[in-house]
Amino acid sequence: MGRRVFHGFLLNLLGMLLPAVALAANLEVEIVGLASDRGDVHVALYDNPSAFPKSDGMLSETKVMPSGRVAKAVFSGLKPGHYAIAVYHDENGNHDFDQGIFGIPLEDYGFSNDAPVFLGPPSFDDAAFDVTEPGTTIKIDLGS
Repeated sequence: MGRRVFHGFLLNLLGMLLPAVALAANLEVEIVGLASDRGDVHVALYDNPSAFPKSDGMLSETKVMPSGRVAKAVFSGLKPGHYAIAVYHDENGNHDFDQGIFGIPLEDYGFSNDAPVFLGPPSFDDAAFDVTEPGTTIKIDLGS
C-alpha cells in the first residue's frame, strides 16, 4: 500500500510540474541594419510597462556579437505573455549607451515593433508584442 501512495504522490507532483515546463517559450530576436560588425549589441527584455526602457527595470539582458551586420539573441524559458525589447549597438565596445549633448544618442538603437521615437523612447504599448508557446521570433531594424 505504501508503494501505491508514493507512486500516486509522484504522479501528482509530475502533473503539477509539467504544465510549468510546457508553458516555457523561447523568444528569438533578430537585429538587422547594423552599421558594422564592430562591438556588440545589447538586447534588453522587459515585461513591466513602468520599467520600460530603464536599465534597472529589465527582466533580462544579453549581449551578442554581430556578423554580416546582423545580430541574433535568444531568451529561453519565458512565460507566454506581453514583452518589449530595447536594443543598442555598442560599436565602440565601452558597454555604455553613448549620448551627446542634450542626451542625443551617438549609437544606433531601436525597439521592438520598430516603435518610433519622438523626443524620448516609445511607450511600452507601442513596443509590446506577445510571446506565445512554444516561441516567437521578432525582427528589429536599426537601419530605418
